[in-house]
Amino acid sequence: MNTHYLLIIPVLLPVISGLLLGFARPLREPRAQRLFFTAALALNAAVVLTVNLQPDMRLELFKLAEHLPILFRTDGLARLFCALASMMFLFVGIYCPEYMRHEGNEERFYMFYLIVLGMLMGFGFSGNLMTLYLFVEMMTLFSAPLVLHSMEKEAVAAAFKYLYYSIAGTSLALIGFFFVYTYGTTLEFTPLGVLDMRKLAGREEQMLAVTLLTVIGFGAKAGMFPLHAWLPAAHPVAPAPASAILSGVITKVGVFAVIRFVYYLVGPAFIRGTWVQTAWVSLALFTGVLGSVLAFREPVLKRRLAYSSISQMGYILFGLGALTMNGLTGALLNVVFHSLVKNVLFLAAGAIILKTHKTDVADLRGIGKQMPATLWCFTLASLSLVGIPPTGGFTGKWYVATGSLAADIGFLSWMGPALIMFSALLAAGYMLPIVICGFFPGVEHDYDSVGHEDPGPSMMFPILLLTAVSVIFGIFPGPLISMCERIAGGLL
Repeated sequence: MNTHYLLIIPVLLPVISGLLLGFARPLREPRAQRLFFTAALALNAAVVLTVNLQPDMRLELFKLAEHLPILFRTDGLARLFCALASMMFLFVGIYCPEYMRHEGNEERFYMFYLIVLGMLMGFGFSGNLMTLYLFVEMMTLFSAPLVLHSMEKEAVAAAFKYLYYSIAGTSLALIGFFFVYTYGTTLEFTPLGVLDMRKLAGREEQMLAVTLLTVIGFGAKAGMFPLHAWLPAAHPVAPAPASAILSGVITKVGVFAVIRFVYYLVGPAFIRGTWVQTAWVSLALFTGVLGSVLAFREPVLKRRLAYSSISQMGYILFGLGALTMNGLTGALLNVVFHSLVKNVLFLAAGAIILKTHKTDVADLRGIGKQMPATLWCFTLASLSLVGIPPTGGFTGKWYVATGSLAADIGFLSWMGPALIMFSALLAAGYMLPIVICGFFPGVEHDYDSVGHEDPGPSMMFPILLLTAVSVIFGIFPGPLISMCERIAGGLL
């Protein structure tokens, strides 16, 4: 067998496993269902690791039309995304069975969870814009049921909002697809870009405008302003595992799609120093500040975490828009650190809500006495989110800030680091009080009535493991920095 066919296995394996879980009668028994679900996630992660250890591979499946092949390919960016997505889905998947027993309709959730993972693998290993666009659309459609899982009125409304914003974003990105197809030499991802400047002569301003629209369109999936409102609507109503992957993985689809379009198709040189770069970094910075301000004012825990995701994604997109080595490196570092941290925070929040039925921040006073291990993990993840050294959040923000100072974006080059610092202070203001009041509720708290109610091992294990990994990467970031620098170095 041609080893290149390994590329299709991470796409098909989760999809077939999900369909079996949804429709195969022998898997209707809950214990068999949960075992099969976890085994499928572990096997998929092992296959992705095997693919990532191989030399660069390329697999063209078929052509939708002339010059529009469905193409899979490995490179540094594909390896990073697929490894991150498969591992996060595995860890969150281990958490799922104990949590989803209380939500009900487990087989439906598991089915769509696995299908979404397959779509993400297709997205990550996409070798051209046609394949990427196809899997972004399918991933959007199959992830909506994770949001509306409870089928309550608010959940259905949030799922439709998620669909509307996502489809609006991909519609904007479709314009970029047409322009690259017309004025590029290929749709295949090529470092430094594929635009044919002879074909494009006289239409440079149109291409610049289309590039900005495409960045905004793909940015919708990352929660970039002005297409950001789906995040705070979806998170409070979705089950905790769905919230974790929405924030920890699916928002990164927008980031990686922007990287593919700007750095591999349009080319960073085409937009560097133009009004498009200025508009892009301005929108990204506004997204970062807006998310932090709204998070600071938000009383509902999961919605506060959602607004925090908007803020963090804004600064990741700002790092990309700086078009500098350190900016791109910092953005990639923040993708990894944010994925780890947000999975911890949402899984911990889910455990707290499941055990206490408390959803508002104000009601969590003393929660550290009741659920000490959970809140300690929440605390360490919060410190990374704020960016306190030596956490991974600090490392990522440092690279983005230094990349901004080296960028040719006028006053925004120093405004960026200033706003990152401002948002870090706001993050401390909306995350650390939860921790402080949780561990130190005051003398008036009824300590005698408090019992230890940390979740069971299957829920606690992934929270502890992800917390440990985020701490280790924060203290010893060298290998991760080297990998991100290699990717960035090949694009600039």
